[in-house]
Amino acid sequence: MIIDVMQRTASTSIDLDLSGPTQLIFAVAAAQGLPIGSESLVITVDDNEVQPTEIIDAHGTRLHSVHTQGSNATLRYTVVVDGIAAEPPVADIDEIVYLRPSRYCESDTLGPTAASEFLGLEGIPLLQAVTSWVHEKLTYVAGSSRPTDGAVRTLLARQGVCRDFAHLSVALLRSLNVPARVAAVYAPGLSPMEFHAVAEALVDDRWWVVDATELAPRQSLLRVATGRDAADTAFLTCFGAGATMTRLEVSAVVDVFHTDDTDALTQLR
Repeated sequence: MIIDVMQRTASTSIDLDLSGPTQLIFAVAAAQGLPIGSESLVITVDDNEVQPTEIIDAHGTRLHSVHTQGSNATLRYTVVVDGIAAEPPVADIDEIVYLRPSRYCESDTLGPTAASEFLGLEGIPLLQAVTSWVHEKLTYVAGSSRPTDGAVRTLLARQGVCRDFAHLSVALLRSLNVPARVAAVYAPGLSPMEFHAVAEALVDDRWWVVDATELAPRQSLLRVATGRDAADTAFLTCFGAGATMTRLEVSAVVDVFHTDDTDALTQLR
């Protein structure tokens, strides 16, 4: 059960070395629509504060873009969210976009596997079966996957990190005509603490959050970015000369810690 007065606090610190002129696009801020009590986002280039341009996508992802000319950049972000957001909206286009194969979720390739493993299931029982199957088949191993790995390679390797679990869950669900997408979140209770990725599935006209890693209670997750897969939800995107990350620190806490019932349905709010 989600408690309406739940308070979540999150922060991110990123340090970057820059090799030349670069556009940096950060997706670390709490998504639009959350009841934010307080928030601070500061970006510096060569120790001088710069003002980012905020760009908001269709799902409320708040991107902060800066064009840099210096040798190093930093981001410091903190947020306190008091309460929960409204239920995730469902748009007609969602049932088209989130049924299509995407860069990291090769649902067309995994169609025969999904059909044989989940024959005869649909609706909530199918969602629960896919989540349980991915949890059982994959082993969480930090650093085990490459940034270019998708759901097919994850299934072959039988191991991965949170984004790999999310990609495989999404690909299998799409193969079975269930619209599914990836969300990047802050995850109180996650250890070691890091940005976390989960899946969302559209069943019975509602978006349900799916986390086959079972590493953090879903009731406390705090939405940051939403999209087809990791290509849409990365916390940092660079265009231009490039950047090397020298520091990444993430924290997320909640005032009332939840014990997650993995068989229960919950939404990302």
